[in-house]
Amino acid sequence: MKLKKIKVKVKGKNVILSLVFLVLGFMIAFSYHLTQIENQNAPRNLSGNQYEKTLALRNQLIAQEETNRRLQKELTQKQEMVQKNEKSLAKEAQVFLNVAEDAEKYRMFLGKMKVKGKGVKITLSDGAYDPKEDNVNNYLVHEQHVFKVVNELYISGAAAVAINGQRLTSRSYIVCNGPVITVDGVPHPAPFIITAIGEPDVLSSSLNLSGGVKDQLVNDNLVFTLERENEIVLNPILGS
Repeated sequence: MKLKKIKVKVKGKNVILSLVFLVLGFMIAFSYHLTQIENQNAPRNLSGNQYEKTLALRNQLIAQEETNRRLQKELTQKQEMVQKNEKSLAKEAQVFLNVAEDAEKYRMFLGKMKVKGKGVKITLSDGAYDPKEDNVNNYLVHEQHVFKVVNELYISGAAAVAINGQRLTSRSYIVCNGPVITVDGVPHPAPFIITAIGEPDVLSSSLNLSGGVKDQLVNDNLVFTLERENEIVLNPILGS
């Protein structure tokens, strides 16, 4: 009976030890699991100094990104200013171009520059003398005849006009002096060749109108000829 009691006591101790080891194993497993969770939430394989350096670099990167966004915004604003300036300069360039074109046009009208272009050439010659006619002046070209042609050319859009190669201006004057006419003080004998730069069809049509300049001059016993020219060259005004 004693032997049996000893065996029961031994078995009881084994159960207690098993329970102790079981609890201890559970505690070790729980501690390991908790450590794993903490390691997952914290940077792996980093010491304290490395973690601080990593955190500092991350903060620097965030600050640099903020700086880049600010600079990008400034760059966008500068680009918008450049575009506005370019548009403004383009408008100014167009204005200067228009001014240059106007200046060239005015120099042409003033006779300050050599010009060439299409146009017409009109020749006015004295009529054939008729012995039955007492007054020979009825067959000569006078300044009023030249004036009629010149005025009609300007009215029809001529850009430049010359008499025997001498350019006319808005202040030009024509005076008849016997068999010659004087243009701005320069004498020119007949025949008088009037050249004009402009649209040939328009200029010729205006002169050839029924009852117009041509008919009036022919009725005054003058010889009137008209030619279209593909290129007429007019030199600057004398003394310009």
